[in-house]
Amino acid sequence: MVSQLPGVKFDLNLIKKYDTPTPRYTSYPAATELRESFTEQDFKDAIALSNARKTPLSLYFHIPFCLSACYYCGCNIVVSGNKNIAIPYVEYLTRDIEQTAKLIDTRDRPVVQIHWGGGTPNYLSTGQIEYIWKRIASNFKIDTNAEVSIEINPREISRDYIFFLRELGFNRISFGLQDFDPQVQVAVNRIQPEDMLFSVMGWIREAEFESVNVDLIYGLPHQNLKTFKQTIQKTIELDPDRIAVFNFAYVPWVKPVQKNINQNALPAPSEKLEILKMTIEELTSSKYLFIGMDHFAKPNDELAIAQRENALKRNFQGYTTHQEAELFGFGATSVSMLQEAYAQNHKQLKDYYQAIEAGHLPTYKGYKLTWDDMLRRDVVMTIMSGMQVNKQEIEHKYNIVFDEYFAQEVQQLHLLEDDGLVNLSKQDIEVTETGRLLVRNIAVIFDAHKATRERKLSRAI
Repeated sequence: MVSQLPGVKFDLNLIKKYDTPTPRYTSYPAATELRESFTEQDFKDAIALSNARKTPLSLYFHIPFCLSACYYCGCNIVVSGNKNIAIPYVEYLTRDIEQTAKLIDTRDRPVVQIHWGGGTPNYLSTGQIEYIWKRIASNFKIDTNAEVSIEINPREISRDYIFFLRELGFNRISFGLQDFDPQVQVAVNRIQPEDMLFSVMGWIREAEFESVNVDLIYGLPHQNLKTFKQTIQKTIELDPDRIAVFNFAYVPWVKPVQKNINQNALPAPSEKLEILKMTIEELTSSKYLFIGMDHFAKPNDELAIAQRENALKRNFQGYTTHQEAELFGFGATSVSMLQEAYAQNHKQLKDYYQAIEAGHLPTYKGYKLTWDDMLRRDVVMTIMSGMQVNKQEIEHKYNIVFDEYFAQEVQQLHLLEDDGLVNLSKQDIEVTETGRLLVRNIAVIFDAHKATRERKLSRAI
């Protein structure tokens, strides 16, 4: 069963064949390679090299708190109804900002992107948000055209709060829909009436945010093709600029909160595939372009424009623009992504606080990339973001002969070519419309770490 869609083809047989565990490649090597042997000094050395390049900056701030737990959640969060728990966190987060900023040549490195995620950033009061914002602004040089985004929980926000965020400087916003169906919402402990969601979107548009993203999840309990199609149609009516449609991975042995979900209520794998097919058909036949994997965007959105201009990038936040920027993460569990190294902060609040109190960077683990890692990262991320690789560009950049250096990988690619996932030539590797849904399976060919990976990964579809 093959159905042609604008920019992507859905081939059920191939999807079943290639539906194997693969990394999401928000980094290469994948986050599973981060090691505790990576030290604070390793991170400082990487920052010094980063300063020498004078690359622009992307900043991420993690707010881990939520008032209640969503049962599907796979994020690093702290659930508490007592918002006083955030008071010390705000103080240590700002100290984290100040300590790290001292090591960065902020005068010559403008901030072109800022993202606040969680958790629930709007768990914080407007006063706390403004306090952190002023610390950011006083320690970094924020470009006047910077993309400044924040994730919100629509159940816990008001019109005044949204206008406050816009006036403060946020120009992009994201919130989770997951599913409009009331039965699904009850099953995952995230009840948010349709009227409320449309009201929140109305406030966001009234406040003139430049871009709005919403998240959906397929594979949740009680979902079926009919009800999720209604969710897709209502989402199109909501009219966001970007839509992310994530596959729910039921892994209660990794995320104990998922034990609250009735496994017997989950849709069968065959139904999930039908839901995915329908979702792609509905969105791409409407006004959205398939960017890759699980992301859709309007043609005039920055993601779509960046992909057309070969400037799309992937990092720990997913698809993003400004591929030249290096990412610094602040807050518990956040990750920094520099050219030669990745560094993750402590996950537990007490460990994060103790490190900062002692005057240290709160680095918990990380990874120093080899020359081969950087070469392979370039290939993997180009496949994931641009859906093609120009061999000559890689050869000139790294002084290699592509087909010789990657002789084994090219042989494996020929097998994928036989299945219609890629087109190979002397100059290019091009992901076909059939291969776009399976781009992770193409990228993994170049992953030198896949044989040693220990943790269980999510499936490709």
